[in-house]
Amino acid sequence: MSQDLKPHLMKSLTLAYMGDVVYEKYVREYIIQKGEVKPQALHTLAVSFVSAKAQSYVLLRWIEDGMLTEQEETIVRRGRNAKSNVPKNTDPQTYRYSTAFEALMGYLYFNEEFERLDHLVFQAIMDIEERR
Repeated sequence: MSQDLKPHLMKSLTLAYMGDVVYEKYVREYIIQKGEVKPQALHTLAVSFVSAKAQSYVLLRWIEDGMLTEQEETIVRRGRNAKSNVPKNTDPQTYRYSTAFEALMGYLYFNEEFERLDHLVFQAIMDIEERR
C-alpha cells in the first residue's frame, strides 16, 4: 500500500467504497468455509451479512456497547454524515449507518489496522449470525 495514503484525510465515501469490498471479501470467505457451495445459496447468505440493514444493525449495536475507539467513532460520524443518494429500497437512517460501517472498514484497511479489522469483522459476523 502507498505510504502517501492518509486514511484520516480521505473522503468518507471513498473509505466506504473500499470498506464495502473488504467486508464482502471476509463474508464470502466465511460462508464458503461454512460449506455452502450452491451459487444462489451463497448469494442469499452473503446478502444477509452485507445488506444495509445488517450493517446498520451491527454498527448501532457496537455504538450502544461502546466497542469503538474515539478515532473509530470519528470515522463513523463522518461516514454517517456523508452526502450520498439513498437507494429507494432503504430508509435514509439505515443507509447512513451502513455507509458509516463501510467507511470504518475502509479506514481500518487503509490504515493497515488488520488485527482490529479482523476483530470487528468477526464480531459483525457473530452479531448477524446471532440475530438470524
